[in-house]
Amino acid sequence: MIPMKPEHVLFDAAFEKKFEKYKKRLTEKERANLRGKFEIFKENVFDKRLKTHKLKGGLEDYYAFSLSYENRLVFKIADNETVYLVEIGSHDVCY
Repeated sequence: MIPMKPEHVLFDAAFEKKFEKYKKRLTEKERANLRGKFEIFKENVFDKRLKTHKLKGGLEDYYAFSLSYENRLVFKIADNETVYLVEIGSHDVCY
């Protein structure tokens, strides 16, 4: 995929609440891993280390990337400069 460095990473209050709840369950090592994933994401949303993939079915306008073996972050690309963070959590929560 073509590299994409977003200028704007946006989210709403509902996502922010889910994100804070998600972070509270993490160990310090997992939080450090999460920060690292976001740094990679801000440089290139399609970096191979994130395992970014396009979703199918009712979520065909969305993408997801791996935070850990069981957790994902779902986002939508609004334009060449903007991504919206939509959902965070396990496969069952996100899909």
